[in-house]
Amino acid sequence: MRVECVPEMEPYSCDTFVALPPATVGNRVIFGKNSDRLFDEVQEVIYCPAAVHNDLGKRLKCTYIEIDQVPETYAVVLSRPAWLWGAEMGANEHGVCIGNEAVWGRENVSKEEALLGMDLVRLGLERADTAEKALDVIVDLLEKYGQGGNCAEGEEFSYYNSFLIADRNEAWILETSGKYWAAEKVQETGVRNISNQFSITTKIDREHPDMRNYAKQKGWWDGRGDFDFTAAYSYINTASMMTSSSRYCQGYKLLHKHKGNITFETMTEILRDKPSGINMKGEFLTTASMVSVLPQDSSLPCIHFFTGTPHPERSVFKPFIFVPHISQLLDTKSPTFELERLMAKKPYIKPDRRHLLYQKHQQALEMISNNKEKSKTMLDHMRKLEKEVFEEMESILQNKHLDMDKTVNLFPQCVKDEIKIYHSNISS
Repeated sequence: MRVECVPEMEPYSCDTFVALPPATVGNRVIFGKNSDRLFDEVQEVIYCPAAVHNDLGKRLKCTYIEIDQVPETYAVVLSRPAWLWGAEMGANEHGVCIGNEAVWGRENVSKEEALLGMDLVRLGLERADTAEKALDVIVDLLEKYGQGGNCAEGEEFSYYNSFLIADRNEAWILETSGKYWAAEKVQETGVRNISNQFSITTKIDREHPDMRNYAKQKGWWDGRGDFDFTAAYSYINTASMMTSSSRYCQGYKLLHKHKGNITFETMTEILRDKPSGINMKGEFLTTASMVSVLPQDSSLPCIHFFTGTPHPERSVFKPFIFVPHISQLLDTKSPTFELERLMAKKPYIKPDRRHLLYQKHQQALEMISNNKEKSKTMLDHMRKLEKEVFEEMESILQNKHLDMDKTVNLFPQCVKDEIKIYHSNISS
């Protein structure tokens, strides 16, 4: 009898959620994600406009490798670790949202440089106007270029990826192991979450054509009975998957607790939940968060909220709406360094990638860390700002009125208002 050893799980975590009507209020799809990464990694929020690429002979440089460019790319807003090309999470002008998770299974993770899962997030957003088309983009690129490479700056760390992909009408879960994959369409009226584990079992709506044969060849499936992707490709006992204390299970419980009444405010509270471990602290912590509201009524705008700072319970969710002539997001853009030149230096020293908002947020939290009264005052002001912004966004969704002149500067202005709160607490 051959005994397989379960590898020790890396202390790395993210959680991504989606809720579809009627699990939500107001015929809206609600998407949310916490990006949990190394405690000192800076995440920036950037906007990339739509573009036409006439010179298709010019290759696109991703984090490590170059790939073929496409004739047209869509406008995207991204929350990404500042050292790489891709993104942990983001949205595009067509209301497609994607978040990815690190996963480990039976297949050894490739350290050879290829596309990162975070590159695939950005590529899916730039090249697809629906959730299922984004899935197609990702699996096609996975087949052509593969996935692999170091996923942390200056650290040895690699993994495969799962993705939650949503638009105004539907959502998909895509889980990968090397070039093999399975996809599950989220049931209408349902809620779904992913964490750092495989979760697709026997409900497989799309799959790699050789996925089952490969599992049989490796001895992970005997070819009899229903095929269970998680049972075959990972070490998880799917029979007890929903009764464990894992963050996946805790996230599932939180979604079902609020099912039928989920709003974007509900999603922010789920992302801020500490007892479940979803709001993470420690060497790996929640470095940035995102919530999106995707109305099924196409006459209404999709609204995407980003923190751009760690600790969601001590951050402000700030709104972004795609409109023409958007102001650049300068206060959440990190300084630029050439990654290859930095990596060539030994020993490797991480540069200071903190953008202005991150700096002021960090300074303010350090200033109030030992002063409960100041801490309460600052957090009260932050919640007041957030509440006012949430009410304004709800008014837009209810009244179908969008002030275009104000909206082009919506996210940058909210960032400046947040920085003012930090300045007042630092100087007082």
